[in-house]
Amino acid sequence: MQPRSQSHEKPRILTGMPDASLRPHLDADEQSRLKKIALVSWLSIIGNALLATAKILIGMTAGSWAVVGDGIDSFGDILSSVLTLITSLIIARPPDRRFPWGRQKADTVSTKLLSFVIFFFGAQLSYSSFLSLIHHDIRPIPEAAAFVVTGISIVAKILLSLLLYRAGKTSGSAMLIANAKNMRNDIVISVVVLLGLAFTWILGVGTIDMIFAFLVGLWIMRTAVSIFMETNTELMDGLDDKSVYYQVFDAVQAVPGALNPHRVRIRKFAHYYLVDLDIEVDPTLTIADAHQISQKVEDSIKRRLRNVYDIMIHVEPLGNVERSERYGLTREQL
Repeated sequence: MQPRSQSHEKPRILTGMPDASLRPHLDADEQSRLKKIALVSWLSIIGNALLATAKILIGMTAGSWAVVGDGIDSFGDILSSVLTLITSLIIARPPDRRFPWGRQKADTVSTKLLSFVIFFFGAQLSYSSFLSLIHHDIRPIPEAAAFVVTGISIVAKILLSLLLYRAGKTSGSAMLIANAKNMRNDIVISVVVLLGLAFTWILGVGTIDMIFAFLVGLWIMRTAVSIFMETNTELMDGLDDKSVYYQVFDAVQAVPGALNPHRVRIRKFAHYYLVDLDIEVDPTLTIADAHQISQKVEDSIKRRLRNVYDIMIHVEPLGNVERSERYGLTREQL
């Protein structure tokens, strides 16, 4: 029988419920990461709540539907930040019988859900603007207050976007990064709204404001589709960054006695990696010796690759051929 190794810091005892010997679910780094996500989410909620309220109220009183639409989009940012906050609480829950791997992928699922929320707001804005245009609704020239609130919004959104993006990069949260991208698009939206206001004032035609509101809605929908597509690779257990595979192959090559790494499969698990691979060893080795080699391979991978959640190593005798193997990659296939 071929020896099979699943090497970890401590032996795992499968009793149906999480055991104390399991890999700690929330170490100090993970706790710090979740606290950062929660803090940034609260800052985003408060900031967007203030901006959304100001833009909707001033947009309505100043007579600019483009500014109102910009405010509605900011309310969408509030929902996305609330979703991020809820997601951080879900991730913090320990593994159990239903989710033995834990709930890290809630971040990816929430990002997918966020794309639908963003698309809905964009579609609603474009639809209402389009109806106003085809019905030739007479629109007044927006007042100066619309310019002021839009300018303030641009500055505030730049600051919030930078905060979210940096926090997302350092914490590895796809949800925060998606929120930052959405907020960067909000900056573009506010700039477009500002241009629309300027053209409306210069030409004295209120309909121009509705045209820009319609274009803003289309831009919001485009952003939603982009976020939706970016999460597909992770949900399908794919990996865009092929350099991660090279790091794994280099790690195996650095271990004496570990030969022919193949069937390598790497998946994203939120900001972590799950690594599965087969290696070959001298068939005359004992199971204990083969296990020691697999342990060294695991240690070598962890030294080269950050954020490894789990590694599964299958040990085979040198020269072993299994025709039924169809999954995974070799270095030559990259």
